[in-house]
Amino acid sequence: MNRIFTLLFAFGLLFQGNAQTSEDKVIQSIFDEALTDYTSYRNLEYLCKNYPGRITGSEEVAGAVEYTFKLMKAMQLDTVFKQEVQVPHWIRGDAEKAFILSKRNGKKEVPVISLGMSVGTGKKGLTASIVEVHSFEELEKLGVEKVKGKIVFFNRPMDPTMINTFGAYGGAGNQRTQGAAEAAKYGAVGALVRSLTNSLDDFPHTGVMRYDEGGRKIPAVAISTNGAELLSSWLKKEPDLKFHFENYCETLPETISYNVIGEISGSEYPDEIITVGGHIDAWEPGEGAHDDGAGCMQSIEMLRIMKELNIRPKRTIRAVMFMDEEIAQRGGQEYARQAELKNENHYFALEADRGAFQPLGFGVSAPAERLEKILELKEYFAPYGITRFTQGGGGVDISPLGQFGTPLSSYIPEMQRYFDMHHCGNDTFEQVNFREFQMGSAAIASFIYLIDKFDL
Repeated sequence: MNRIFTLLFAFGLLFQGNAQTSEDKVIQSIFDEALTDYTSYRNLEYLCKNYPGRITGSEEVAGAVEYTFKLMKAMQLDTVFKQEVQVPHWIRGDAEKAFILSKRNGKKEVPVISLGMSVGTGKKGLTASIVEVHSFEELEKLGVEKVKGKIVFFNRPMDPTMINTFGAYGGAGNQRTQGAAEAAKYGAVGALVRSLTNSLDDFPHTGVMRYDEGGRKIPAVAISTNGAELLSSWLKKEPDLKFHFENYCETLPETISYNVIGEISGSEYPDEIITVGGHIDAWEPGEGAHDDGAGCMQSIEMLRIMKELNIRPKRTIRAVMFMDEEIAQRGGQEYARQAELKNENHYFALEADRGAFQPLGFGVSAPAERLEKILELKEYFAPYGITRFTQGGGGVDISPLGQFGTPLSSYIPEMQRYFDMHHCGNDTFEQVNFREFQMGSAAIASFIYLIDKFDL
């Protein structure tokens, strides 16, 4: 008899240990809903196919603003509105052309693309000798004597040994953003930058660049990694070969665009706002699927799931389609400026701008007491293989909210393939896997549900 009671007691403890809490059940329902509903995935497809290349000032981005506004209005959210933002207007113009001009190997076309905010060469293009460098220090050592009148070829790869590809991107990024400005100081006539990707392919990757205020402006283009490898190998055998490129971009007067905002009002603390968002603008070579149509649609999907499951948050939950993350970050700046003008209380903010791959977890920046409690939410996500909850999070668009003491968070998906698509023609809807995308939507919705539920 004692043995029977012992077994029954042990079974009871086991059952109690494995019993789902009410929060566990809600999270399971969130994942079930996300993984069986294609609404958000089809919305992403529509955005990508109808409004690709959503750079600020373009007809495409204006269409995307109206689309996401009407999409959230149709969801019968409590509030949907547009927030005016003044943004840069840079246009690429006709397709770029580039050739290696070699006495040994002849004329070889290579893929290039203008860097955002670059000046153009005009119809005649630019032809000059090439000097290859891997760092600004190397450029400085060469000096005016060896650089003047030449095209500087910045050929520093992203570090393939870094597991964190965002760290590798950051380690190579200054040659894209500042390379032309640095080369101009030494009399260069143009800048050619190795695309920021670990892949060896024929997709040139664009992205914004900056000129020094008052400095000389020279045209700047990115070359595909295959093109960079070829050019570098030819230069070793023929240092005096020439390079020719043409680009037709120009900067027009600034224009008006919008952040697009939809929200569910809080049932207990409506004046406390939780912001979740991505950026609606995207570079023109691709469709802006991973960067960052996915983050936008996952933010909207969070609200759809809450409404579908009748989850009434205590705080006001906003989905924000930020404008102009890619060039000048005006959308995030204006969002914070309006928050200050309206004396809004921003309780928490999360940014989704790392692609739509399998979710790993969340990074969080918050005061120590809140941070510890937020990171403990990890236990709720273990059944879904989402286990990376770390200190340090935020994003370009939500970072201005940090001035108010708002905790900032980053949604972190798997990152090894992200820079295969980033800022290039490979960033298309077809590169987004439904289950990975919706696992991310569910993870974001669950995380925000718990933040609100437990007053974290």
